[in-house]
Amino acid sequence: MSEDGLGYMTEERRMIRDAARDFTIRQVLPVANQLDGPDAEIPMALRQKMAGMGYFGIMIPEQYGGMGLGYFEYCLICEQLARGWMSVASIVARGQGGWIKSAMSEEMKAKYLPRVARGEFLNASALSEPDTGSDLASISCRAVREGDEWVLTGNKYWCTFADGADYLSLFARTSAPASAGQRGEGISCFLIEKERGSFPKGMTGAPIPKIGYFGWKTFELALDGVRVPADCLIGAQGKAFLLMAKGLEGARAHTAARAIGLAQGALEDAIAYAGERKQFGMPIAEYQAIRFKIATMATEIEAARQLLYYVCGEIDRGRRCDREASMAKYFASEMAERVTSQALQIFGGAGYTKLFAVERYWRDARLTKIFEGTSEIQQRIIATSLLGKSEVEAMIAARAFDTQAARRGALA
Repeated sequence: MSEDGLGYMTEERRMIRDAARDFTIRQVLPVANQLDGPDAEIPMALRQKMAGMGYFGIMIPEQYGGMGLGYFEYCLICEQLARGWMSVASIVARGQGGWIKSAMSEEMKAKYLPRVARGEFLNASALSEPDTGSDLASISCRAVREGDEWVLTGNKYWCTFADGADYLSLFARTSAPASAGQRGEGISCFLIEKERGSFPKGMTGAPIPKIGYFGWKTFELALDGVRVPADCLIGAQGKAFLLMAKGLEGARAHTAARAIGLAQGALEDAIAYAGERKQFGMPIAEYQAIRFKIATMATEIEAARQLLYYVCGEIDRGRRCDREASMAKYFASEMAERVTSQALQIFGGAGYTKLFAVERYWRDARLTKIFEGTSEIQQRIIATSLLGKSEVEAMIAARAFDTQAARRGALA
């Protein structure tokens, strides 16, 4: 891995990165190579080692037992963890205080964040729904206030780690939007505590079969009158859409880091294999076709990494950078699919087996183009920031508002 010349990589950050790489090579990669598959579970022993490294509290303030670091260090660590197993780089995000840390009261922070930093209070986020993916302003899961409780009804989709988490960050509609231009209004966030390995009363979960992202399960959730205390509301009622939008900025940087880690793992494995595999009397690394593939792969990885460094720096400085975060996520995820595919090609038939990790990198890289907003959604965000909203977008927003109104009428 190269060093950068823009002052991002301080000596402390190099030490953090190198420690994470060493942890990944020694602790994560052997477990991933042994266990990755549809029925795999990230071992509790590995999670405890991660907690010992402080990885669940990277961005939690030191006063609550965390490391007190920023998105830059968080993404440095997650890139290295993804080089071993993307799911391990992802479970780190179930710490950090999740989407809701910034909206927690001081009392909540004192109660929950020390447990989060120790890896004892991990999150699963329930945002998407069966009919609502990237258009999160259209969620229809409802929360109705009844006395000292909220009653939640509806469905959630793509909730990874819903069974193993200690709490859910669940977004639901508490009131209707006033207009098509304010469709995100009326969405609220709830912290729902639960026992590990089970769901709250009134909630059921069905695992979604996946082609990758193994090590944990992803669920469709059905909520039928789930009751939670009134003080489970996080932040102001009806204002959680902004919480989602801000959280997605950091989540997209995190996805870029994971994509870069996958690509780096594929590159390193391809280089090693090309030096060992002989055809026509010499290692395939001697052939120009392979050498040029590797040169291109390395260049694309480094370009994505430097863009991510810039974005993380901007987030840590407190500047909103939705466009740049979308650029980093879009570029890195598209790059990761190309690079891991090229790495698999270098392996030839051996790459299309379960005998090498490159097939895992390839499968998981494909997902980075989908979650936290598809590549097409990132392009839309970037284009809108440069050109303004199109007439088509305004028409889509109006149509979605009409659809929401129809749903409300059917449920009334």
